[in-house]
Amino acid sequence: MFSKRLGIDLGTANCLVYLEHQGVVLNEPSVVAVTAEENEVVAVGNEAKEMLGRTPEGIIASRPMRDGVIADYVITEAMLRYFIDKVCGRSRFFKPEVMICVPAGVTSVERRAVLDATLSAGAKTAYLIDEPLAAAIGSRIPIAAPSGNMIVDIGGGSTEAAVISLGGVVVHNSVRVAGNRIDEAIAQYVRRKYNLIIGERTSEDIKINIGSATLTDKLEKMEVRGRDSITGLPRTIELTNREVTEAIKVPLNQVLDAVKGVLEKTPPELASDIIDKGIVMSGGTSLLKNLDKFFTEAIGVPCHVAEDALLCVVTGTGLALDNIDLYKKSITKR
Repeated sequence: MFSKRLGIDLGTANCLVYLEHQGVVLNEPSVVAVTAEENEVVAVGNEAKEMLGRTPEGIIASRPMRDGVIADYVITEAMLRYFIDKVCGRSRFFKPEVMICVPAGVTSVERRAVLDATLSAGAKTAYLIDEPLAAAIGSRIPIAAPSGNMIVDIGGGSTEAAVISLGGVVVHNSVRVAGNRIDEAIAQYVRRKYNLIIGERTSEDIKINIGSATLTDKLEKMEVRGRDSITGLPRTIELTNREVTEAIKVPLNQVLDAVKGVLEKTPPELASDIIDKGIVMSGGTSLLKNLDKFFTEAIGVPCHVAEDALLCVVTGTGLALDNIDLYKKSITKR
């Protein structure tokens, strides 16, 4: 009764926290800066993201989550503890109940790692919910109804496509290709075409500012600064939105294949429901310009981006925790 209840979207790119009765109270990058020798945490979240690619010898800034799962257990635990302390306060008498979402396709070992890290970070009870289910709840899809709803959650590290009916996941597919792979594709393209090495943050800025999933009539340009791979000196080039569309073709097609894979395995009755309702897209990468148009043209089923696409998963996680009895068959508890 006295303990707080938190829903956490532990993403590859961002970590969001939902507090019961208050909504989303925290949204920070999943980045931690630690000292190289003692492995002590120096900074977490926004402060640590500023350090990415700019740290001196003794400090390492990294993302402890990779492809939607824990890549570095100790640092993930430290990051979780920091976020829980920030929301609940450091000196707390009652430990909070925490629900975390995980990609639907993760192994039992990866699930256990998330539960253990959550409990070690100071949670009284830890719950796990599948990401597509949380995204569907957060998108306000009536998932308890006996009809098919399809959700595609495209985050930073993984893409989750699932068909949901009667409050559970019927068919799902998970690929570890999402926003980060799109950033990498842009960086590789710039290096291949212009012999220019750019950082992670620069390629993300290019994606946000001039990235588009389909070719547009309007020509947009952006100045890109980096290091010349031949001379080793700093250099500036001009990149157009058409070049970016060409650069990100491969990862987008991999995401598209995952969505098609789910539709191929969907029972015909549910498939007809999906044609009527369309496909709902959530997650930060679904905000890429014209991505809904790209999917609609390729699949032939109308696709639309959910409201507050970035917050769908964390909102759904929080709502599932508030109404835990409704979703208990889809939740793992520890």
